[in-house]
Amino acid sequence: QVHVEETGGGSVQAGESLTLSCTISIDTFDYYSMGWFRQASGKAREAVACISWTGDDTYYADSVKGRFTISRDNAKTTLYLQMNGVESEDTAMYYCAPDLTSGYTGGAWPCKPDNAQGAWGQGTLVTVSS
Repeated sequence: QVHVEETGGGSVQAGESLTLSCTISIDTFDYYSMGWFRQASGKAREAVACISWTGDDTYYADSVKGRFTISRDNAKTTLYLQMNGVESEDTAMYYCAPDLTSGYTGGAWPCKPDNAQGAWGQGTLVTVSS
């Protein structure tokens, strides 16, 4: 059984920074690649960033590359998303999830919501005003 909890969302001004955290209760946390995803109102859930189990391999969507940084602390079973220079287009509900199709051989790609196989939390809302 997987339990996911995201925190750190809020309302910020464009250009500011925000850090999202996610704790995931799952057997062998460090076995899985992990990812952050987001869903804006009226749109499909999309990949934001993913990270391999070692943390050495990362993937970023073009829209956040250079602004967001994904990281993980396997000892704390926690995933992070540092968001710098946020833009109004970043407004969305943010979710994290394990890639349940990955393993010790898995990298950060493919970074797809489907790989979570339903292991979603409630999400944390980020609202960016310009």
